[in-house]
Amino acid sequence: MALTPLHDRVLVEPKAPEETTAGGIIIPDTAKEKPQEGTIKAVGGGKITEDGKVLPLNVKVGDKVLFSKYGGTDIAVDGKDMLIMRESDIYAIIS
Repeated sequence: MALTPLHDRVLVEPKAPEETTAGGIIIPDTAKEKPQEGTIKAVGGGKITEDGKVLPLNVKVGDKVLFSKYGGTDIAVDGKDMLIMRESDIYAIIS
């Protein structure tokens, strides 16, 4: 399914949660943290201002980003878990 977010929204594929700790302890599903990192898979056209101008987004497809832990909405695209969120829910681009 082709999915294009509208306006200032982006589609993010979250990074898989850690399976083990640094010491080798296996983390059960109930104790795993919700991921805060991911990769941008699609972006909208930009934010529309009050006077009708379109401001381009700062992120692009392929960027690795750090986002709000509870930001975005969970959706499934082609059997993969994804998040759709506003660009304002993204804190940083990871280089």
